[in-house]
Amino acid sequence: MADGILVVVSGFSGSGKGTLMKKLLSEYDEYALSVSATTRAPRTGEVEGREYFFKSKEDFEKLIENDELIEYASFCNNYYGTPRDYVLEQRKNGKNVILEIEVQGALKVKEKYPDTMLIFVTPPDAHTLRDRLVGRGTECEKDIKARLRQATKEADCMSKYDYVVINDDLERAVKELNEIISHRGDIKSNNTDFIKKIKEDLNRIFMEEE
Repeated sequence: MADGILVVVSGFSGSGKGTLMKKLLSEYDEYALSVSATTRAPRTGEVEGREYFFKSKEDFEKLIENDELIEYASFCNNYYGTPRDYVLEQRKNGKNVILEIEVQGALKVKEKYPDTMLIFVTPPDAHTLRDRLVGRGTECEKDIKARLRQATKEADCMSKYDYVVINDDLERAVKELNEIISHRGDIKSNNTDFIKKIKEDLNRIFMEEE
């Protein structure tokens, strides 16, 4: 049995990547979603070991010290990281392991494991992104501005990803994501124009928020 491939999925906060991952795993058997560790507080409905392993800053830094993470990054003043053992075990079992992580961590994984497939999930445009951030009602205006600021930085890295999936229709996006992964990178993609436009729009919206 061939080893599964390592797939990193990133996206703007508010892109719907978490919902997309859950839908993908519910419809296809060949995937395993790596559960990340984080120091951020749980949101309503999140369960330890399902969405994240919730750690104190001290415990997280012990994981770093003991080299128990494939990658880790700091995002909005919290640590996020990927435990190593689960990922290696699932790949050996033939599962395509998906890491849902931020851009910093994604690029570190690609550097360490060059055969990693990088996929970026985004709403159809920057205004939809802001509407989703506001609409989910989990952050204050200050935090929304911080998310938009982070999105402008993440947009600068989108061209380093192998694929961009526009999440405007969940069913279509799930099918596209599965097709990309199952073809193991054979599908060609050019998102240069889309990336340029969303970068410009994000910068414009962020400046309007200031």
